[in-house]
Amino acid sequence: MAQKRIVKEYSELQKKPLDGMRISLPSEADMHQWQILIDGPKGSPYEGGVFTLHLSLPTEYPFKPPTLSFKTKIYHPNVTNDDKGSMCLGMLRADEWKPSSKIEAVLSFAKALLLEPQPDDAVEGGIAREYKENKKEFIKNAKAWTKQYAKK
Repeated sequence: MAQKRIVKEYSELQKKPLDGMRISLPSEADMHQWQILIDGPKGSPYEGGVFTLHLSLPTEYPFKPPTLSFKTKIYHPNVTNDDKGSMCLGMLRADEWKPSSKIEAVLSFAKALLLEPQPDDAVEGGIAREYKENKKEFIKNAKAWTKQYAKK
């Protein structure tokens, strides 16, 4: 069931791609590993950058959630600053995931986080604090990281 559903969702996203997003398979032989390129949204400190993300779908998908991580370093309260780039997405937690959820919703939510970080659900406390208490400094730092790590 997992393979069939993954192929269907991948095909749908190829036919009708999400705005500012390109999806590919690093290996045609493995439908469980996807590469996603997201353009930094206009009006955000990430504008002008291109971010590479990795989506990993478990063999139990859709009964278990996928994992989504940033491969491009990003200054964001909901993404870890380590080489894993793990994202804090409520909908991807095992206790919140629903088998009816689709990959398209996961990717849309990830892009929405670039426009509107959720500092109350942060994995990087210092960045979340800065976002809440000194947004001007947060924007400056996020723009600098985008320029340094997410060049087109």
